[in-house]
Amino acid sequence: MNNKIRVIIVDDSKTGRAFIAAALRRDSDIEIIGMAADPLEARDLIIKDQPDVITLDIEMPNMNGLQFLEKIMRMRPIPVVMVSSLTVRGAETSVEALQLGAFDCFPKPEAGSGIDSYMGLIPLVKAAACSTSRRSSAHNITSIKKSSRRQVILPEVIAIGASTGGVEALGAILPRLPHTLPPILVTQHMPPLFTASLANRLNQMCDIRVQEAEDGILLEHGNAYIAPGGRRHLHLRKLGGRLFAGLDEDEPVSGHRPSVDELFRSVAYYSGAHSVGIILTGMGRDGAEGLLKMRDAGAYTLGQSAASCVVYGMPKAAMEVGAVERMVPLGSMADTLISYCMSENGDFV
Repeated sequence: MNNKIRVIIVDDSKTGRAFIAAALRRDSDIEIIGMAADPLEARDLIIKDQPDVITLDIEMPNMNGLQFLEKIMRMRPIPVVMVSSLTVRGAETSVEALQLGAFDCFPKPEAGSGIDSYMGLIPLVKAAACSTSRRSSAHNITSIKKSSRRQVILPEVIAIGASTGGVEALGAILPRLPHTLPPILVTQHMPPLFTASLANRLNQMCDIRVQEAEDGILLEHGNAYIAPGGRRHLHLRKLGGRLFAGLDEDEPVSGHRPSVDELFRSVAYYSGAHSVGIILTGMGRDGAEGLLKMRDAGAYTLGQSAASCVVYGMPKAAMEVGAVERMVPLGSMADTLISYCMSENGDFV
């Protein structure tokens, strides 16, 4: 019985298709069942061969990758890994693709790069094959109780961590938040350039102001600050009772820079019980230990429910170490956060 991950590669470049195929074939769990130079050719292959995962270029003739992705998500959701050039335009279209439902984006290596530069596609394709293509809209909220009742303290800052699927999750949460909420710090695993495009797109959708974080910037209510991708960790800092963002070029933590663990640890240190920590969909366990420090310091901690995650990795790891106080479906996350932040007595609406 063939249990391999069946992949179709869609790229208008013959060289690009060859490199992607050669890299993926190095993993014995992956089988290339077809390659297409444009979406029209790919459509016929998808209907005929029913792949588990599609890798999809963005800039192509006849129909661009975003238009094709939208059709795939509407007609028959299949995990799609976008392959995009690491440029400002490429970043903008990649963020749009993630909001449309793409599993993740892989930055296309520069011309002249060898097969090794495409090896990062392997874990993305394998994770995509295991992802949830249709997320549950259930609204059940699960409380993970400790031995004693927690004291409710209204927060001064909210910290959010996410990875794979996080762009779509942030797009479901931030536009529903009022400008009266405390400042929000966000670490989303993304390459350089991508986070600036993400902040700009979210800012157009939201009542709150969304921007890429800057070192030393004063944090204000009704604002969300996203860690710049790929280069520096985002930290909370406190001086004279006021909160600031800090960006540090330290070594990667939990395999990531920026790291969710680094953000959560700084929030636990400076704000403790006066904070909320939220861990969203993503691969791996980045954020689990940091969120535990927040909960131990008295913070209110939320994790995205398994059924509503694209990848139930980071929230699961956080739950397993006891870092999560409540597991919340994505569709209920904004309302749960608003209820807690606006409450005078800790009751939930």
